[in-house]
Amino acid sequence: MSFTLAIVGRPNVGKSTLFNRLVGKRLALVDDQPGVTRDLREGAARLGDLRFVVIDSAGLEMAEDDSLQGRMRRLTERAVDEADVCLFVVDARAGVTSADEYFADILRKRAKHVILAANKAEGRAGESGAMEAYALGLGEPLRISAEHGEGMDDLYRVLVPLAEQFEAANVQQVPETDITVSDDEDDDESWRPSAAKPLQVAVIGRPNAGKSTLINKILGEDRLLTGPEAGITRDSISVSADFMGTPIRIFDTAGMRKKARVTDKLEKLSVSDGLRAVRFAEVVVVLLDVGIPFEQQDLRIADFAETEGRAVVIAANKWDLEEDKPQKLNELREAFERLLPQLKGAPLVTVSARTGKGLDRLHNAILKAHEVWNRRVPTARLNQWLGAMTEAHPPPAPGGRRIRLRYMTQVKTRPPAFVVMATHTDKIPDSYQRYLINGLRLDFDMPGTPIRLTFRDQGTKNPYKAKADKINQSGALSKHKNRQKPKGV
Repeated sequence: MSFTLAIVGRPNVGKSTLFNRLVGKRLALVDDQPGVTRDLREGAARLGDLRFVVIDSAGLEMAEDDSLQGRMRRLTERAVDEADVCLFVVDARAGVTSADEYFADILRKRAKHVILAANKAEGRAGESGAMEAYALGLGEPLRISAEHGEGMDDLYRVLVPLAEQFEAANVQQVPETDITVSDDEDDDESWRPSAAKPLQVAVIGRPNAGKSTLINKILGEDRLLTGPEAGITRDSISVSADFMGTPIRIFDTAGMRKKARVTDKLEKLSVSDGLRAVRFAEVVVVLLDVGIPFEQQDLRIADFAETEGRAVVIAANKWDLEEDKPQKLNELREAFERLLPQLKGAPLVTVSARTGKGLDRLHNAILKAHEVWNRRVPTARLNQWLGAMTEAHPPPAPGGRRIRLRYMTQVKTRPPAFVVMATHTDKIPDSYQRYLINGLRLDFDMPGTPIRLTFRDQGTKNPYKAKADKINQSGALSKHKNRQKPKGV
């Protein structure tokens, strides 16, 4: 998906009908009465060769209070703020109304890109209304009919150049992962954070763990909305900052509850948005509430970050509320090692988002995790280490077949990935793979980072067999010629 398109407009102008046409399904309820849509609905849209996310929104109302209409309007305004492109739909048959003019003014101030569409423009009845739409000052209106599919080619033509811009921007934002290692890159330091390439950090965790409060403290300003209620943040918001001298781009994400408890549609979108933020990050900070740490959902979140191959830092928040700090810290470390063995050695730090205490520890842990995530080990050292490991604990010999680990090399970083050339790789038990991975963590100082170890079957072939066969063949040919020589010659 290259960009997000939000369909906005006053009630009953055909937004949901257009949404259904773009996604190719009747996902949104459609009715003649206004106000059917009350929530944000997201779908995967398809228009020609374009693929993008489309959001159907509630009709824009003039209300600004806490009534249902006022809350619906605020939700739609949030979609306007976050969408890459807003498609402002007016009713060509009804003509431009005072509400259209009011909302056009809002879009000019808040939206990044606005496309004006005059819906229901088929036939003569819609011609005058489409002409009136010029007066809104949002450029040339597209004449469309969501009901009959007219004008979709014009919409495609306008979206193509915007899609190319967003595609290029997304490519720049996504961090490079699984980088191939070559011999001449051993001293490459290009991975270190810089102003042009800031370190990308995602803060994830359960609702009310203090994610937004922590980020506000890092930024030094109340940039994100916070409060005692759980679930205030509903979308992934990225903010650039200087974190103790390190340029970073930090993602605040929605709190992630157990899947069975997530019934609200918007919350489902928020959680999926948070998971996408993990894929944009290089380092993931899993924020725990120290009062109820390592609940099942915390473990799932940390495991997801590890599975995605991201460097992980565990941060226990609300440390200022703890009375017996040494005892609690020992309990945290014991639970971490027991419940998250796949992240053995990952940094575990204590912080207070409210007071800012422990931010220096968090900063150092993030930098350490990022450095380990980019670590390269020379092939010569790896093979010396492999020889010592196999001598100390030889691989098993199932069925009398001896497993030989012949050669090892690092093939990628971000996260570190290694390949071992071996025989009978299908017989190597998982326990022996864990033995090698734990050894890599310990001996090459790679705590906590995901390590990918692959065994590649070399078979039992002798690498010098071809050369030996050639020598044997030439020797046999020489003997044959000698036997063919007549006597006396």
